[in-house]
Parts: sequence; structure tokens; C-alpha cells
Amino acid sequence: MAPWALLTVSMTWGLSFVIMKDAIQRQSVNNFLFTRFGMAVIVMLLIRPKVIKLMDRDLLLRAGAAGVFLGSGYIFQTLGLARTGAAITGFVTGLYILLTPFFASLILRQRVNRFTWSCIATGTIGLGLLSIHGWSVGLGELLTFISAILFALHIIALSKWSPGRDTYAMTVVQLAMCTVLAGLASIPGGYAPPPDAGVWGVVIFSALFATAIAFIIQTWSQAHMSPIKVAVILTMEVVFAALFAIIFGGETLNLQSSIGGVMVVSAMYLIAMKEEK
Repeated sequence: MAPWALLTVSMTWGLSFVIMKDAIQRQSVNNFLFTRFGMAVIVMLLIRPKVIKLMDRDLLLRAGAAGVFLGSGYIFQTLGLARTGAAITGFVTGLYILLTPFFASLILRQRVNRFTWSCIATGTIGLGLLSIHGWSVGLGELLTFISAILFALHIIALSKWSPGRDTYAMTVVQLAMCTVLAGLASIPGGYAPPPDAGVWGVVIFSALFATAIAFIIQTWSQAHMSPIKVAVILTMEVVFAALFAIIFGGETLNLQSSIGGVMVVSAMYLIAMKEEK
């Protein structure tokens, strides 16, 4: 069930790119994320209040560290989304599939072969086509690439620390850390709640489906699958993001961006095919 459950997570995250794009134009990024993650934590605690008893020092330290990667990744990703299109944000975010083997080799001492390195090179060229505009690199794409690095580190952290620990408790602590980070980032400009019903609707959808439920599924799946396979399935988010952005968001991709996107997705699925053999 784990692969199919992760696929639904990818679809939800892909849709989130499109519906969040308008919402973060009407509410600051950090305020939006603080409300989203805070609501997700409250809902999860209301559903299962006894989970607090499972949060010992060991779990708090590891889930909290994973939450730092996750929360920072979301801040950078959403800042990038505010400055570029939903489809391109999805493509650049998806580079974490290529970064995951790299960090796995450094941290988990997993060997990276020549084939994987060639896929990383292909994805890097694709990133360049997506990000380079004339003689400059788009700020939105750069911020999103930083988020891809952080998401890859989050996958590695969960792979190392989630087995043997309560999935629900791990998720609550990670999302609580995301709330803290977004709250700290909101301090300079102050906090303001969602300005209208439309933004509230996006916050609720994001908090319940794209956050609480999604990360329970991801944390559970990581205990049953390799980090690289998890990353491969989650990169379907890229495909869904581009599809929904074109259908519902009215976005278009120029030739350069289209070629870059195809190269990124191709590199992801070449690794996927290699992993399945």
C-alpha cells in the first residue's frame, strides 16, 4: 500500500502549488505557513491527544531535527513560488530526487554509480534551462532549489530515524517545528490571519490534506521503503504540478522551460527504472 499512498500525496502536493499561488499573493508567505502548520498540529493533537505521552527525549530530538529541514524547505519553496510559476516551481522542487542519492552517499554511505551521476548531470542541465533567463538566474528558481536541498536532507533524516518510532508522534513534532520556524520568520513583519474566505479555504486544505494526512503517510512509508524509492514516487508531484498549473492555473511553458522540465523528469524516471531492476 505504501507506493499508492505516496502517489496520492504527490497528487495533493502538485495541486497545492496551483491553489497556493494566489493565496500567498494575498497573505505573506510566513504568515500563511504559520497558520497552515499550526492548524495541522492542533487538528492532529485533537484527534489523538495521548500522542504527547509518546514524545520522549529521543523522539523529540530526531523528529525536531527532521522538522528543521522540512520547515526550512517549505519556507524557501513558498518564497520561490511567490516569485515564479507553479509549474517551474514543481520542476525545480523535484530535483530532490537527484539530490537524495548524493546525500545518501555522503551521510548513509550508499554508493552512487556512474548511471546515477549521469542522471544528476542531466537534471542539473535541466535546472539550468529552467532557471537561467538571459544573463541572470531567476531568484524564484534559486530559492526553490535551496528548498530541494532541504527536502532531500529531510528524506535522509526520516529514513534514518523513523523506523522503530511512532509515526504519528514523529509527524506532530515535525509539523510543530515547522510552525515554530514559520512563526519566528513572521516576527519582523508581524502576524496577520488569512484575509478572506478564499485564503482560509486554501489554508484548511493545505493543513489537513497536504500537511497532516500527507506527512503521516510519508513518515509511515519511509519505515517500509528505501529513501531513494520514496523520493522517486514523490517526484510525481512535479508532473501533477505542471499538469494542474496548465489546466487550472492558465500557465504556459516556453520552449526552453519545456526542454528543461523534460530533462528533469527524464532524469528522475531513469533513476526510478534503475531502482526497480
